[in-house]
Amino acid sequence: MVRVVGDGMEPVIMNTKEALRRAYDEGLDLVMISPTANPPVCKIIEYQKFLYEQKKREKERKANSTKIVIKEIRLSPQTDDHDFEFKLNHAIRFLKEGNKVKVDVFFRGRSIVYKEQGEQQLLKFAEALLEYGKPEQMPRLEGKRMLMVIAPKK
Repeated sequence: MVRVVGDGMEPVIMNTKEALRRAYDEGLDLVMISPTANPPVCKIIEYQKFLYEQKKREKERKANSTKIVIKEIRLSPQTDDHDFEFKLNHAIRFLKEGNKVKVDVFFRGRSIVYKEQGEQQLLKFAEALLEYGKPEQMPRLEGKRMLMVIAPKK
């Protein structure tokens, strides 16, 4: 037993063989739409048309979905004010576009001694961007890099 629906017909519960015969008489196919329903739902339509519409819906859903892009900005513990402002403006532009910004401070050679300066740089950067985005994760040290991710405000 299946529930049969179709264009211009009332939903009817009928025997599977009878539904197949009815679809054959109309020159169409019997396509199972919802196999988990009780009874399963079948539709009398052209199968190729059904596949085409399914692909079309999938493509439309993909087009409407947002792709998250992470842009990376690199600072150093001794980044100058002008460079800091320059990189800050880039981060603002990225956040306005809806991208996440990954800010990292890279410690070269013995500059790892200045971890506090690197953390201060990142916190200062995050504070300057509070209007455009919020920190998703606070600064954390990974090897010679201190990272922080800032997500755009909705």
